[in-house]
Amino acid sequence: MLQLPDRKFSAYIFDCDGTLVDSMPLHYVCWIESLRLNGATYAFTEEEFYHFAGVKEYDTVVVLNGLHKVDVDPDAVVRLKAEMFEKRIPEIQRVNPVADLALSTFGKLPMAVASGSEEPIVHACLKHTGLFHLFPHIITPINVERGKPAPDMFLLAAERMGVPPEECLVFEDGRSGLEAAKAAGMEAVFVPRTLR
Repeated sequence: MLQLPDRKFSAYIFDCDGTLVDSMPLHYVCWIESLRLNGATYAFTEEEFYHFAGVKEYDTVVVLNGLHKVDVDPDAVVRLKAEMFEKRIPEIQRVNPVADLALSTFGKLPMAVASGSEEPIVHACLKHTGLFHLFPHIITPINVERGKPAPDMFLLAAERMGVPPEECLVFEDGRSGLEAAKAAGMEAVFVPRTLR
């Protein structure tokens, strides 16, 4: 059950992966395989994967390279991971409590998506789960200079909806997204993995 703050908001902003759609386990499998095929010799644990939730994928590889003192090509990892993930999008289901809230809010409040995943992936996940039409504003790394935990995505979403940041409520499953919401001056609802 989602616990919403006890006050009215003028707009909702949703993360996509792990928040609207249950795609995180599939993302992890594709990450592991793409890293392996691109020559990464280190383990990328599930705990690390969830720690990086919401961070730009390119930036994640750069950080991992620094941690493990290797030089795996971030562009190649992101490209191959996206190809593998796109083939498996039909497996993805909604996170029903969050998706149901978005469906019931449609037409009543402005809503946007702000996701650290690449734009084609976000669009495909939302289309497959029948949620794409709910969101006239979809913010992805292509739209901003800095991804989460910087506030840029959420601030741009608020600007495009024409709503002050402090009147937006964010729905997030990742640490970096929660930090980004706080930096944007927005309240956030944490979406636990147990809601899947």
